[in-house]
Amino acid sequence: MFVQHHERAVEAAGSLRNGRVAVRFGIALEYFQGAGKKWLTLESLSSLCHHHAHPAQHSYWRVLSMAAKRTTRFNPKAFLDKVGNGKTTLTSAKNHTIFSQGDAADAVFFIQAGQVKLSVVSQQGKEAVLALLDSGAFFGESCLAGQVVRMATATALDESTLVRIEKTAMIRVLHEDPKFSELFMAYLLSHNMRIEEDLVDQLFNSSEKRLARVLLLLAHFGKEGKPESVVPKISQETLAEMIGTTRSRVSFFMNKFRKLGFIQYNGTLHVHSSLLNVVLHD
Repeated sequence: MFVQHHERAVEAAGSLRNGRVAVRFGIALEYFQGAGKKWLTLESLSSLCHHHAHPAQHSYWRVLSMAAKRTTRFNPKAFLDKVGNGKTTLTSAKNHTIFSQGDAADAVFFIQAGQVKLSVVSQQGKEAVLALLDSGAFFGESCLAGQVVRMATATALDESTLVRIEKTAMIRVLHEDPKFSELFMAYLLSHNMRIEEDLVDQLFNSSEKRLARVLLLLAHFGKEGKPESVVPKISQETLAEMIGTTRSRVSFFMNKFRKLGFIQYNGTLHVHSSLLNVVLHD
């Protein structure tokens, strides 16, 4: 069993040579790990990295290995207790705008429950979705690096419970709690890797592959625990904004995926692991 799946990972790794770097290899390995299998070890990751990855990608796998070795988990309640008076709990209704592009950037937000969309709008009115964030995620953290205005708009997709943390309070906790600082740094690195993967995906992959990857990510393939085959309700317009294409193209590929048995949708959207084949193969 180890050999069979190790060879599948090596096959995915071969795509590194033709430029489609972190997206295909990354999601393949993350999927194997997220499936709870023990045969994909850190040694395998290291071997695959050094034998198949371009040197520029070695840092990606070093960070991934470091993240896999971490045993300490983020405890939201303990963290929020440390923040003390610098936090405010908010309830946002569905489609409520939490902050808008151009607003003052003076706080970090933590999602306790619900889902938040980050999007940007061009001067011509064209909207692009940067991310869909679930409970346990931070957003607005760029203010910690000196950003004075919001570069994106944050919108609650469901009724959501958020914690607004003043910039000064967040900086204080980062200075006072080394363990939290380490966990927050790991979160930022993971977030940065996701942005890099999105950029490579946008530059090198077709809209069909981009859609398949987004659906797999929405179904939490590659994350710890068993993937959720049911994707939260999301419109084809939002999917189109996420991958940079038209709604008609999304509709075409969704019908294609359904006919091939990769997805099922009838009110709710079910994503099957076989959709990974679209990402891995030319």
